[in-house]
Amino acid sequence: MNAAMLSTPPERRAKRAALLNYFSLFSSFSTLICCALPSVLVLLGMGSAVASLLSAAPWLVSLSRHKIWIFCIAGVLIAGSFLVTYAIAPRLREGEACVANDPTACGEASKFSRMLLWGSAVIWSSGFFVAYLLGPLLERMDRSH
Repeated sequence: MNAAMLSTPPERRAKRAALLNYFSLFSSFSTLICCALPSVLVLLGMGSAVASLLSAAPWLVSLSRHKIWIFCIAGVLIAGSFLVTYAIAPRLREGEACVANDPTACGEASKFSRMLLWGSAVIWSSGFFVAYLLGPLLERMDRSH
């Protein structure tokens, strides 16, 4: 560990890690809303629901035009969160003590952070599958019959 990491207070390091996890959840959720949800709704025969959604939130059209960037940025953020949560944070926590009157606070915060991260990864993965893999897969299945 370098001297800059050691000089940063543990509370500040924990806030940074939590902020990265929340940001990765937000970005993965945005990929689901802009790119995967409309595809799933159309697939299920709810095209009118997509039309209503796009008339209520026209900014989704501009988001979906940049879905490659959105998926890439969200993927990088989630990968960074995994790196922080499972590789960097355990090293930073070595030698740190939790608050004496609540020794479970560190464990609960870490557990919540991991749940948030895995939820983000599942949302991003499902969005990626629907936006990029489901269409070609269905086309291939249709051609084989």
